[in-house]
Amino acid sequence: MSDAEMSRFTRPRKLGERETIRSLLPYLWPRNEMELRVRVVAAIVCLFIAKIANVYVPVLYKHAIDALGTTAGTIAVLPVGMILAYGLARVLSLAFGELRDAIFAKVAQRSIRAVALNVFRHLHALSLRFHLERQTGGLSRSVERGTKAIQTLLSFMLFNILPTLLEILLVCAILWGMFNIWFALATFTTVVLYIAYTLVITEWRTKFRREMNEMDNQANTKAIDSLLNYETVKYFGNEEHEARRYDNALSFYEKAAVRSQTSLSLLNIGQAAIISIGLTVVMYMAARGIMNGTMTIGDFVLVNTYLLQLYQPLNFFGFVYREIKQGLADMEKMFELLEIDREIADAPGAKALDVAGATVTFRDVEFGYDPRRPILKGVSFTVPAGRTVAIVGPSGAGKSTISRLLFRFYDPNSGGILIDGQDISTITQSSLRAAIGIVPQDTVLFNDTIFYNIAYGRPGASVEEVERAAKLAHIHDFVLRLPDGYKSMVGERGLKLSGGEKQRVAIARTILKQPDILLFDEATSALDTHTEREIQANLREVSRGRTTLVIAHRLSTVIDADEIIVLEDGSIVERGRHAELLAQRGAYAAMWTRQQEAAGEKAVADLPVSYSKPVISHG
Repeated sequence: MSDAEMSRFTRPRKLGERETIRSLLPYLWPRNEMELRVRVVAAIVCLFIAKIANVYVPVLYKHAIDALGTTAGTIAVLPVGMILAYGLARVLSLAFGELRDAIFAKVAQRSIRAVALNVFRHLHALSLRFHLERQTGGLSRSVERGTKAIQTLLSFMLFNILPTLLEILLVCAILWGMFNIWFALATFTTVVLYIAYTLVITEWRTKFRREMNEMDNQANTKAIDSLLNYETVKYFGNEEHEARRYDNALSFYEKAAVRSQTSLSLLNIGQAAIISIGLTVVMYMAARGIMNGTMTIGDFVLVNTYLLQLYQPLNFFGFVYREIKQGLADMEKMFELLEIDREIADAPGAKALDVAGATVTFRDVEFGYDPRRPILKGVSFTVPAGRTVAIVGPSGAGKSTISRLLFRFYDPNSGGILIDGQDISTITQSSLRAAIGIVPQDTVLFNDTIFYNIAYGRPGASVEEVERAAKLAHIHDFVLRLPDGYKSMVGERGLKLSGGEKQRVAIARTILKQPDILLFDEATSALDTHTEREIQANLREVSRGRTTLVIAHRLSTVIDADEIIVLEDGSIVERGRHAELLAQRGAYAAMWTRQQEAAGEKAVADLPVSYSKPVISHG
């Protein structure tokens, strides 16, 4: 696989604003939820009623003022009736506006929920390659801002921009009909110039907002990465180094923010000038009409009220458009995540794994994370049902890669992996992973209770089952000694527990899962010798009758395996039982000798000083 081919699994395809909006529309008009569709239609009806009532308010106001200027007879009746109608129209406008928001609230929130859930599921479906290259801080910020942007976009575009444009057309039509085309033309020209100016300047300054987002992501990523590695920072005393890196990222954000604010001031000044000029021209024409006797005071008030009523949302238009542009940029980042291809996907018509003994076979498997650096080179072996096979070898030989391929985090470049004769690329990933239990070398726990982390192996397991698994993993007594017992929080990534305690939690979790295939990847590497021996005995008991693949560096932990495979530089160099491999005096025997010598030296080093001192003869 070339670099270009791999990039589609780690880097998203760029989306435009139109594609972003098209991506959102299905969530606003869901196929299988008729209630939400009805709510969308009802909200649009309320929007139209609210705008019609709002546009009619100045007309009633004009009639009331003109009635006040008439002679006696209707003075006591007409103004009261018009004022009441005026008040009712305002109430209807406000009431239907609020009713529209209330009806549409469920649609908006359901859309946000559906999008967030879809992105969350897609991120979990992406390959391990993507998650090894991701920047957690920037990724979480993109999803957070993207979901918030949906609310912004719906609120402003559907219930501000579109209603305002509708109101502009209605007002221009009324001014043309009641007076002449010049009033309508002056109003329309002012609005068009205002909108055009806003669009041009906002488009120009959008790059500053994008730059701010990028700098914000980088600063946030550096901060989170530093905090996640808090202990490493402390070990090396690099607090000031981390602060300088963070401040450097913030300084770029500061420069982008200043440019953004400066361009915003320019936008606001221009908008205010256009509105003021347009308002002055229309008011002058209305005043001339009164002087000529062609217009009444009520007409003057009508024109003034329309312009003030119209320009009020237009003053907000600049902010709204900027928020919409920003919302689209934020949503674009989030929806781009959905464009990243799933490197590992179930084949069309894939069936669930049918386990009948759980024989695992690697057949001439070749694989490399990078095409320029092969890791496995034609590896073939079989783990018979119910037997234990160990894979040993130096660091970098490809041992852990075998576990990743078995879980189908990656697909081999060539060859195949089979379970009971079924190629794992043809079965569903969920059924494959349900059949395998792993105790990894590097155990990462959820920031939750010990109970939750053990029960994660089989959600819904009873308290008794969880405690039984903990006892088999030799962690039950330790948990009971904690102040909060099984309710004790383990901290971020389990940092409140030692390496050995975390590994025992992982062992208990796998025991609870009760899988058909067990995979131990340096399962006891973080344990002391005494505890390791106890857990090794428990692991042998748990794995009895189950297909077990053990990946180990310490050879003393695999001497009872049915077969030991020695891996070097991605190839199998030796295989056999412990005694057979020692007799061959090859790579395995050399590793065994080195480890035994190292263990002897450590044992001597651990003796009290009086025992380790050499006896010096003086005589």
